[in-house]
Amino acid sequence: MQRAAARVLRGARTPQVLNSSVRTPPVRTPPVRSPPVRARSAPADTAPLGLLYERHGEPAAVVQLKDLEEPKLGDCDVHVKMLAAPINPADINMIQGTYPLLSPLPAVGGNEGVGEVLEVGRRVAALKPGDWVIPADAGLGDSIIQNAANSGVGQAVIQIARASGIKSINVVRNRPDLPKLVERLMALGADHVITEEMLRKPEMKDIFKSIPRPKLALNCVGGKSTTEMLRHLQPKGTMVTYGGMAKQPVMVPVSAFIFRDVRLRGFWMTQWRKEHAQDQESVAAMMEALCQLIRRGQLTAPACTELPLQHYRAALQDCMKPFVSSKQILLL
Repeated sequence: MQRAAARVLRGARTPQVLNSSVRTPPVRTPPVRSPPVRARSAPADTAPLGLLYERHGEPAAVVQLKDLEEPKLGDCDVHVKMLAAPINPADINMIQGTYPLLSPLPAVGGNEGVGEVLEVGRRVAALKPGDWVIPADAGLGDSIIQNAANSGVGQAVIQIARASGIKSINVVRNRPDLPKLVERLMALGADHVITEEMLRKPEMKDIFKSIPRPKLALNCVGGKSTTEMLRHLQPKGTMVTYGGMAKQPVMVPVSAFIFRDVRLRGFWMTQWRKEHAQDQESVAAMMEALCQLIRRGQLTAPACTELPLQHYRAALQDCMKPFVSSKQILLL
């Protein structure tokens, strides 16, 4: 059952607990990409064992009991020895390769169980050795997809999603310095950064083997790429449009409405402020939540270029240039 321990180590390392002033949250089961294991427990001083499969097929033929590597315990990690775990029909289907969501191979089967905490990192306060734990969030969790991910809003969405435990798929336009942009967005917490062209390629299926299809899409571009982004939403998923940089309409296939019941919404900040003018309590709560993320270092301002007010023409020109991710700031 020790593979689960390795995965909880990783799953417990959330953005919230990286700050010393934040209390460690309850242990959460990691994503399905490496779920808990069906294996006999091993003493703490021996190599952990796990039921591993390196190819899909009939479980009895492809699953093997193997020694597994145990990750080093970090300050915010929890080492859990799995005590018992059920074998569910979905587990069998995943091993067979017939389940809609598949773990990258090699993988360990299973997604549920009960475990005992063996040791905790020095910054973990909510758990102690000897505690029994169960998965608090089995499965793949939630995800979001957005275009213009390098924009100021896009960078904020990446960070807020990461802090909330939500996976993000981030679409950007192809450009000469694409590798550099991808590296920067990944450093902010992006799980996937892809180009608009990739939205139409079969390789998109590989992404959804390890994370769920998104329930929410954020669109500020419009046009063909937005239509392609919409295709990857879950049934009953929602796309919110808050901009139209491509100056092209949002085109939605009729089948998306009939067979998948997708929902389209709009967002206009000016109107939102009017509607919430009398709800200052909710607005204040939202602002406080954002300020907390900023204090913890989980939400930072986008890259910006500061210019004296006298250089406003240069700032305006740079704002109109393609592939410029830096926000122009005029200093008064």
